[in-house]
Amino acid sequence: MRPIALLACLALWPLAPAMAQDTGSFTRADTLRGSNTPERAWWDVTFYDLHVRVHPADSSITGFNGITYRVLEAGREMQIDLQVPLVVDSMVQDGRTLTYRRDGNAFFVRLAARQRAGDAKTVTVYYHGQPVAARRPPWDGGFIWATDSLGGPWIATANEGLGASVWWPNKDYLADEPDSQRIAITVSDPLRNVSNGRLRRTTPHDDGTTTYEWFVTAPINNYNVTVNAGRYEHFSDSLDGEAGRLTLNYWPLAYHLDAARRQFAQVKPTLECFEYWFGPYPWYADGYQLVETPHLGMEHQSAVAYGNHFQNGYRGRDLSGTGLGLNWDFIIVHETAHEWWGNNITSQDHADMWVHESFGNYAEGIYTECQLGKTAGAAYVIGTRIGIRNDRPIIPAYGVNAQGSGDMYPKGGNMLHTIRQLVDDDAKWRDMLRGLNRTFRHQTVTGRQVQEYMSREAGIDLSRIFAQYLTTTQIPEFQYRLEGTTLAYRWANVVPGFDMPLAIMVPGLGTQVVHPTEAWQTLAVPSRRAADLTVDENYYVTARNVGMEGTSRGR
Repeated sequence: MRPIALLACLALWPLAPAMAQDTGSFTRADTLRGSNTPERAWWDVTFYDLHVRVHPADSSITGFNGITYRVLEAGREMQIDLQVPLVVDSMVQDGRTLTYRRDGNAFFVRLAARQRAGDAKTVTVYYHGQPVAARRPPWDGGFIWATDSLGGPWIATANEGLGASVWWPNKDYLADEPDSQRIAITVSDPLRNVSNGRLRRTTPHDDGTTTYEWFVTAPINNYNVTVNAGRYEHFSDSLDGEAGRLTLNYWPLAYHLDAARRQFAQVKPTLECFEYWFGPYPWYADGYQLVETPHLGMEHQSAVAYGNHFQNGYRGRDLSGTGLGLNWDFIIVHETAHEWWGNNITSQDHADMWVHESFGNYAEGIYTECQLGKTAGAAYVIGTRIGIRNDRPIIPAYGVNAQGSGDMYPKGGNMLHTIRQLVDDDAKWRDMLRGLNRTFRHQTVTGRQVQEYMSREAGIDLSRIFAQYLTTTQIPEFQYRLEGTTLAYRWANVVPGFDMPLAIMVPGLGTQVVHPTEAWQTLAVPSRRAADLTVDENYYVTARNVGMEGTSRGR
């Protein structure tokens, strides 16, 4: 169980919009998946004991999951999620077979024993079937049945948006996570399975299979639980980090060992940069792993999935258009950032996925800054604006498992970069980023909590700025006109009450920080050259001289 905070990778943004749901209409199934239903609210997960046998010959799995929970208040009916076409064979508690009814992907289980507040109980679900196969992983997720270039089986899971219940039974609700978890995966020899946490034991069987038992000692969001089965080679290293010695384990396919040794050398500087800016790596007890996968990548906690083919950039290209993104491996940097943003701090609702992806995107600029300096870091973030669509709001409806616009990546990152300008103190900004990870360590949160924390620590009311960039598709427009030696200016295209300060460069005056509102204000200027003012490009806004029809400035 993670503490459910009081109120309260879509891992890869170039293709994220293709995954997003229709945010205008929702079904009962959406509500059952995305809300804290009465059949979920009375119990709190403390431990998952997952055992799965993988059968590549017919793309099927068999297994069971022991769901241990604490009773919060009296209840008799429990919602457990497992997606079609997987089949439940039985559910058992205290030696009794339980009865249940199925409603799509949700099972409502009738418990025979009385459930008293404070009790610790376990329900074990036995199941089998052919899980939904991912067609375009990781964006269209599920179970991945692939082959390596030598024809050997290569199996993985990636199911952030679709949900962990696509392959194992659980409480498929982001706000509730176990305190710890066992993941025991049985695969055919000579495959090796890599999952989250640390490998506790390996058990060979007479039928030519081996069980790999992994254990996660910390809370983990269920979509991070992963299977990675292939003909892996292994090498290791360590990092003298902020919280001590961090073990680093790498799992490339055997014939990619040399390439992995070269490319994975980027992990150490990435972790060092992020520890400086975000605080200690959150999972020292479970270590850090990077696992080669048949899909592009995912932020699977302590077992980051890597499929970028040992090249810099995003599949060899730079998403910022500046060339700066070709200095580092996008998947290593972006997915490792999620160990802080998404895994350490996890949104309680998919509608607040910006907490994961906006900070994940911003971390790319932070890493560029660590490597090449502050100016380069800013240029990278600003360059990613080429990917912003402003097609629909970043935050969609709550409680229905809805996902907002893919703009949560570049637009969200630029929102954070803009807020950094308002804070105007890099030491304070770093303290805020580290403070978020310290304050909400190993917790699930709401987006509002993150917003309120940042406003409080910045000493600035950021609520309208968050509302502007997260809930609308409008870019703030700085309008101005010159009237003799008076410059008039205001905000337009903004939410009511928007009053964000802005740095502008005025010929003859130099840099000025003005405080526009929706009402016109004025500034005395020395000459008509003031009409050639420019806006600091570190702010994600546009500018327009309304005294000159058709003239527009800004990004």
